[in-house]
Amino acid sequence: MQTCEIAARAAGQVLRDKVGKVTAREKNRADLVTEADTLAQETVFSILRKAFPEHEFLGEETPGASAHSYRSDPNSLCWIVDPLDGTTNFVHQVPFFCVSIALAQGEDLLCGVVYNPITEEFFSAEKGQGAFLNGERIRVSEVEDASQSLVAVGFPTETHAETPDLVAFLKAVPIAQAIRRTGSTALNLAYVAAGRFDAMWGFSANAWDVAAGILLIREAGGTVLGPDGKPFSLKTPAFLTAANQKLLEGWLEIFSR
Repeated sequence: MQTCEIAARAAGQVLRDKVGKVTAREKNRADLVTEADTLAQETVFSILRKAFPEHEFLGEETPGASAHSYRSDPNSLCWIVDPLDGTTNFVHQVPFFCVSIALAQGEDLLCGVVYNPITEEFFSAEKGQGAFLNGERIRVSEVEDASQSLVAVGFPTETHAETPDLVAFLKAVPIAQAIRRTGSTALNLAYVAAGRFDAMWGFSANAWDVAAGILLIREAGGTVLGPDGKPFSLKTPAFLTAANQKLLEGWLEIFSR
């Protein structure tokens, strides 16, 4: 955890230094990347590899990385890194972006951090040790009724009328108290862990988007499942998460209609 924090804060400094000074290009339509993404990932990997040369590493900006890149090998330790989650926000100087780092052994998440270098909010969790925001313990909310819940949603870069995230959004709009989209999946998950959001879903996520946030929610007392109600998996990280089991079951029932 100490090394994880050092790496996240170092990458955060890179992002602060680069805000407003980068040129964006598209990896795919509307999927932006900048030199800040790659430099932040290099910074993280350099620190982690020096400390743990025997570990494996998966980052969003790793050449060839895709939604199914995580191998879930139970015999190896793998660092899962999103050096800049919320690149479009970063490019437009909207202060909702972060560094996300997690350590996993197979499907077992061991530690993770989500760090917003602009607000200086540092979310952290270790398996069995609870979840924290700037050193203070955090817990998920106690909201159990979907109609009273503030929920978060993220859409994939290429969204059309049949995209599952959008279909779920249209079902949720008349039911939820309100819906928010920050532009950062990792921050959305951290906000669920901190009790700011009551629930969230993502049917088109990647392991690097969610690994740290999922651990934060679990350690903050929340529940995470796949959108089909089955156990969540880092190999196919579509998910539905909520503050508690009752609220989660309520949203699962709504989405199944």
